[in-house]
Order: sequence, then structure tokens, then C-alpha cells
Amino acid sequence: MSEKVDFWFDPSCPWTWITSRWLVEVSELRDLEVAWHPFSLYELNKGRELDEGYRAHMDEIRNFGRTAMGVALSAPDKLADFYTALGTRVHNHREPKDDDVLADALQAVGLDATLLERAVGEEFDHELAASTRQALELVGDDVGVPIISVAGTAFFGPVMSPAPHGEDAANAWDGTLALAQATGFFELKRSRNVGPIFD
Repeated sequence: MSEKVDFWFDPSCPWTWITSRWLVEVSELRDLEVAWHPFSLYELNKGRELDEGYRAHMDEIRNFGRTAMGVALSAPDKLADFYTALGTRVHNHREPKDDDVLADALQAVGLDATLLERAVGEEFDHELAASTRQALELVGDDVGVPIISVAGTAFFGPVMSPAPHGEDAANAWDGTLALAQATGFFELKRSRNVGPIFD
């Protein structure tokens, strides 16, 4: 029987994209069933003091989480494919993070662009805020995404660049899970010395 893994993501985040592709690979090696949940970095940072550049970035990517939530509510069976279509465009292919790319990703998975209009019109904001809060209640509000919940534990991360593949990917999952399940474990971290590497 497959083990369920809950994964929260903001589609705009390149680090979360890397982790998500790793988890997709691991799910095949370790028989995991991944449930995808939209998260809003905009919602997370609402009301916080941010520098002008980061605030502009939050405004720029706001519709990413909104649109993902619209897909989750309207066509949940297409959420994973939508995330793949969108992430490939904006991260791997470096397309602009705008509403046009959201519309293209919706079309790629057979969804109408009117879903984007509904998202921009704030139709899904309440549910997106609730999904974001649900994730933060598991791990605390001093982190962003990715957030993973599995086997009675939850954690932020892992953040990797590039992510391992094959048996190394599976071993990284096993180690992450073992550490996260240890009583009293809170944090394991080192400074990043590379940017996001998508391979």
C-alpha cells in the first residue's frame, strides 16, 4: 500500500520546484502517493515589512498560488499536471512569471483560461489562505515552502540544488524522513552557495 505524502507548494518558488521534481522521482522508487496542496508566499508575507524589491516580487507572483488553488478546487485530478506544465515553463524554460504563462499552463492541461480570471478576481483567496495556514500550523510560521507532511511528522524542505537522482534520491528521502521523525529534531541547515539548478 502506498504511503501518503502531503506537499505544499507555491508554483513560483524555484527551490520548491526542485524539491517537487525530486519527490516525484522518489514517489516511484518508494511507492509514495503525493497529494499536492497550493501555498501562497504572498499570503505568508502579507503584513510583514519587506524591502521594495521583494514586495514587488510578491505582487508579481500572487496569481500563481491563486490559480493553483483554482485548479485544486475545480479540477483536482489535474493539479499535479498543471504544476508540472507551469513549473517547466517558468523555471526550466525561464518564461516570464505573468498571467500569460498561467493561461498557457492551464490550456496545456485542458483547462479554460476563465479559471485564471476567476483566480485574479479573488474567488479562491479564502481557500488558498486556509491551505497556507494548514501547512504553517504543522511546521510554524517562520518558514516558507516546500512543506512536507508524512508518517505523522511534517517539516520545511529539503532544499537542494541540484536534487539527487536514482538511488541517491531515494536515500535522501529515507534519511530526511528518519531525521524528521526523531523526537526533538528541529533544524539542519547550511548556507546556499549555488542558485537553483534544474536538471
